[in-house]
Amino acid sequence: MKKIAIAALVLASFGMATGVQAKGCLKGAAAGAVAGHFAHHTILGALGGCIAGHEAAKMAAKRKKAEEMKAQQQGMQPANLGAVPAPSAAVPAGK
Repeated sequence: MKKIAIAALVLASFGMATGVQAKGCLKGAAAGAVAGHFAHHTILGALGGCIAGHEAAKMAAKRKKAEEMKAQQQGMQPANLGAVPAPSAAVPAGK
């Protein structure tokens, strides 16, 4: 029970910090806590997961910004990476 209270206190302290962007921290902390639980280090897992999740979100934002800058320099709109391209009319489907 004491570990749960400490984990809640640590996660709450992240939420109270002003001006800090904790993108990825909560997802990473949850995953790290689960992984750490199996190794009997729940708090350390949550802390490491928060750090790793934050860094991953920061790298993704940096990569997205670089892609937008490259597209802007080429005079194009940035590509929607999640979109599936529509089939071309020149190539018949099924061949």
